[in-house]
Amino acid sequence: MNRTNDKRKRWVLKAVALGALAVATFGVAGTAGAQTKLKWAHVYETSEPFHKYSVWAAEEIKKRTNGRYDIQVFPASSLGKEADINQGLTLGTVDMVLTGASFAGRSYTPLAISYFPFIFRDAEHQLKYAKSDVFKELAKGYDDKTGNHITALNYYGARHVTSSAARPVAKPEDMKGLKIRVPDAPAYLAFPKALGANATPIAFAEVYLALQSGTVDAQENPLPTIEAKKFFEVQKNISLTGHIVDSLLTVVSGQLWGKLSADDKKVFTEVTQEAAEKTGREIIAAEARLVEEFKKRGNNIITVDKNAFRDAVLKNTKPTDHGYRQQDYDRILAIR
Repeated sequence: MNRTNDKRKRWVLKAVALGALAVATFGVAGTAGAQTKLKWAHVYETSEPFHKYSVWAAEEIKKRTNGRYDIQVFPASSLGKEADINQGLTLGTVDMVLTGASFAGRSYTPLAISYFPFIFRDAEHQLKYAKSDVFKELAKGYDDKTGNHITALNYYGARHVTSSAARPVAKPEDMKGLKIRVPDAPAYLAFPKALGANATPIAFAEVYLALQSGTVDAQENPLPTIEAKKFFEVQKNISLTGHIVDSLLTVVSGQLWGKLSADDKKVFTEVTQEAAEKTGREIIAAEARLVEEFKKRGNNIITVDKNAFRDAVLKNTKPTDHGYRQQDYDRILAIR
């Protein structure tokens, strides 16, 4: 009986020693250097640059930190709708997200000023905004409010209206009564509401079916998104309104950011900014070629008078109506 107990004791001690050695050698996550596994979520398709360069950034961060961070990217709403993944930053269910300032702006309204219609002249204006003091101040306001940290701004594209064959949009008056899908965030409402449209918030993953079934007559998105999500298949008209020059933010959760060393913070920031640069270049190139491609596919491309749309919107609404600060609006308009 004693001999059996001794054997058991020796076996237990050996197992404990081996376990301690494994932890010391490989770390809790089971790989050399105590590798930390992270989740990066977004709502875009795997075919889009947003996903491609998120995957590139994940691999690059792993490389530059000697494998200490293993980041898995979850595309196409696989970890939830955009509102869900933003909430996930606080709940600890995701570590990083790629998200519109419109959704991040639910936590800190001034950040969503970039969605006020026609605030940006073009892509170059927005890219200058990304490096401006006003953006840095707005990003800091969001960081202070939420504890999360914005590392980069990615160009998403100029948003245009697509509509069913029966409802072409050529002038501001054509928007009146139009049932148009917008993302489920308040920042997107200024444009349709100012023109008398019936704005209907629908989650991104459900838009194609809503257009196909006629639940809504129209939606608005940049040309590369219209292609990736195949909205052109169920919408005859594409009106080049360019009413919002859109962007996505790369956001790191406060829980993760607080644990990173100064060197690792530098890596995460530099890599996500490099990814944003690559994404922007690809989107701008896609926008340049897609007008002709949609024409070849049989879509009706409508070139509108953007100034007429801008004047009609500004006649009916102003930034302060939506909780934005006039001084932020003025400073962004002044960027040259």
